[in-house]
Amino acid sequence: RDRSPSRGLGDVYKRQINERILALDILRGITIAGMILVNNPGTWSHIYAPLRHAEWNGLTPTDLVFPFFMFIMGISTYISLKKYNFEISYSTIWKILKRTILIFLIGMAIGWFSQFCYYWGSAPDNLGSSEKLWNAIWTFDHIRILGVMQRLGICYGVTAIIVLIINHRYIPYLIAILLAGYFILLFCGNGFAYNETNILFIADRAILTPAHMYNPNVLDPEGVLSTIPAIAHVLLGFCVGRLMLESKKINKDRTDMLNSHLIKLFLIGTTLTFAGLLLSYGCPINKKIWSPTFVLTTCGLASSFLALLIWIIDVKGYKKWSIFFEAFGINPLFMYVLGSILAILFGSISFPWEGGNISIHGFLYKLILMPIFGETSGSLVYALLFVGINWCIGYQLYKRKIYIKL
Repeated sequence: RDRSPSRGLGDVYKRQINERILALDILRGITIAGMILVNNPGTWSHIYAPLRHAEWNGLTPTDLVFPFFMFIMGISTYISLKKYNFEISYSTIWKILKRTILIFLIGMAIGWFSQFCYYWGSAPDNLGSSEKLWNAIWTFDHIRILGVMQRLGICYGVTAIIVLIINHRYIPYLIAILLAGYFILLFCGNGFAYNETNILFIADRAILTPAHMYNPNVLDPEGVLSTIPAIAHVLLGFCVGRLMLESKKINKDRTDMLNSHLIKLFLIGTTLTFAGLLLSYGCPINKKIWSPTFVLTTCGLASSFLALLIWIIDVKGYKKWSIFFEAFGINPLFMYVLGSILAILFGSISFPWEGGNISIHGFLYKLILMPIFGETSGSLVYALLFVGINWCIGYQLYKRKIYIKL
């Protein structure tokens, strides 16, 4: 059924919807570019402080990138499911499950591809070609099960199903229950300790087993139990999207509508941010455990930042600068996967150099950028260069209006 606004509302309202979604695309693009930037320094030994994750408690600009994307995914879930009027049907459930499984499997495939490439490049010379190929292919006994893409898939799938079966008025209560229950779990299970007694670490080792964790000796940043607040995180983004985009007076003028959205987003952002900061005295802000205060603070900051982008793009009309990020934002998952694949290839493909082998990554950083810019600045320049290479590919898709969706 056609649930688009009636023609009597005019083209102005339709144009407002497109512009509002453009700001969302820009924020999505900023987060994807940020993910690629912080994940691909020239060397992990020399990184500027803002580009590092917090060691344990605390928050850095880098810690905002992934939660911002999760928040946006919640808003996007509202937009996509509103087309179906949030009605449960076989086709809707199938699309949700298919997308969830595909995102999860793509995350697993990236992990497998990484294992394959690095084993192939470092395998002993005395192995035969067939044995070497088989060992490179069969790495499933120690492949990581959870990860960034897997968390995105799980949280999207659970959120989408929840908003279809629960009255939207009760979702804020569900979010509160999930975050409060998770806090009790952390409090009772030594969840704020950075050691092997942490209940999150114990659960990951028991469920995933050490062979399938990010690192068997440290807490998995995308572990099993920390998926609970991550789901609440996406649900919070959904609620913000609902409050922002639902409008009972759809025929009001453009200025009033924009002011309404800005006020709502700034109020939500300020409230969530201050709530997270105040509660952090009893529940530290911590990305690795995805603490409840981390959810509140990052969602609040994301809401405020989205309001700022709407003000810049829609109110002031400054849009030319946003083309760079829009190229990332219209194909976010593809661009993230592309960045991951290129990073693996740059790090695993090597060629002879001065009696040894050097990777593409090593050649660019050690032999070209580091001698010019130094270790730390060269590391940043390499990351920026890598983002630029990804953008060149993304821009070609953007220019040709090619949208790769699952």
